[in-house]
Amino acid sequence: MAKSLYETLEISENASESEIKKAYRKLARKYHPDVNKEASAEEKFKEINAAYEILSDPEKKAQYDAYGDSMFGGQNFHDFSRAQGGNVDLDEILRQMFGGGGGFGGGGFSGGFGGAGGGNPFGGGFGGGGFHQEPNLDIESNVTIPFSVAILGGSHSVSINGERFDIKIPAGVKSGEKMRVKGKGHAQNGRAGDLFLKINVAANPEYERDGDDLIKTFDVPLYAALFGDKIAIQTLEKEIKLKVPAGTKNGQSFRVKEMGAMNRKTKKRGDLYLKANIVLPKVEDLDPELVEMMKEKLPKE
Repeated sequence: MAKSLYETLEISENASESEIKKAYRKLARKYHPDVNKEASAEEKFKEINAAYEILSDPEKKAQYDAYGDSMFGGQNFHDFSRAQGGNVDLDEILRQMFGGGGGFGGGGFSGGFGGAGGGNPFGGGFGGGGFHQEPNLDIESNVTIPFSVAILGGSHSVSINGERFDIKIPAGVKSGEKMRVKGKGHAQNGRAGDLFLKINVAANPEYERDGDDLIKTFDVPLYAALFGDKIAIQTLEKEIKLKVPAGTKNGQSFRVKEMGAMNRKTKKRGDLYLKANIVLPKVEDLDPELVEMMKEKLPKE
């Protein structure tokens, strides 16, 4: 039974999942239209992506392994893809064929493969002129943004398709959220798709985010902890002066209102919680007389 999808990716029918992925990446780089300027490169690139769409999906791969090229009316995949014309999305066609949409030979498609439909286990097929699907020009990608930009908002530079541009990040965005940038997808025949970015927020060693609140640990000298003082603390936005009362304990928290993250639904900011870390001086740096006095006077319990 002929199985030309494997020939398209230049692998054997016994190729493992990792071998399939490795072959796809190698060929995709080789035939990407931005790299390969040969006239046939774009067509080959589409075939490679469409083949990988099937062979990388366990269910679709099992379906193809069972029926082989009979699913293309007995044609090999290259001839089948050329018969579809240059303005269709092969990925979408194969998703329909292998159960990702309306189904092969269903009401969404008419006709067959010029009499070859009898070998198709699903019956029927794609009509020669019955399918006119605009190509999907959208791009999905990931972007990692600095912690401060996620909290305060701002611009961030990204590079997509060899083009570098700035995107506007709204204040309060979280990891896992998606952003849509209009007109920054693939361009073809005067049309441009959109760019869909999945946001990853980089960690910041000084801050912990708890919902819309931020937590930051700051150092408190022993003098300030015992007798009270004002301490300068640099936040994401500015330097603030925090009044530390006498008798402050290690781990004690101080709340600074509305200096946390923006809640994008309520448009209200969370709070900043400053957690005290009392810093003890080195005994050898203290005045010897003070050390002796402390040994004598400090309570041992």
